[in-house]
Amino acid sequence: MRTGVLLAAAMLALGAFALIRLGTQPQALLAGGLLLLVGLPLLGVARRQLGSAFAVTPQAKGLVTRGLYSKIPHPMYVFLDLALLGAIVVLRQAWLLVFAAVLVLIQVWQARRESRVLEQAFGDTYRDYRKRTLW
Repeated sequence: MRTGVLLAAAMLALGAFALIRLGTQPQALLAGGLLLLVGLPLLGVARRQLGSAFAVTPQAKGLVTRGLYSKIPHPMYVFLDLALLGAIVVLRQAWLLVFAAVLVLIQVWQARRESRVLEQAFGDTYRDYRKRTLW
């Protein structure tokens, strides 16, 4: 399933690139605006649902398995990336896709670190949770 997520991210990036290079300004504003309208509020919801378990560095403050976290193991990363992609499309600056790709790679690395910390702290409970999520 993780391969599918990376494939979906690559397809979104290619679509954004095509829209920036070949689309009209109104098309870019509409598509980018929709990504921002979806990504930013859901980023806020994910942050609120994480509550006191939020930390900048990987820590096992708690295992959140409700709301968006019931299906997506790292929704803050997902919705931040959607919003960023929307902003890049609105701005029609294809070179910023390189920055977004680097950010995604950093987030993948960080998500793996977080997963290791949570698995060490919560063991089978965490492994069962990950089996129920999309990737």
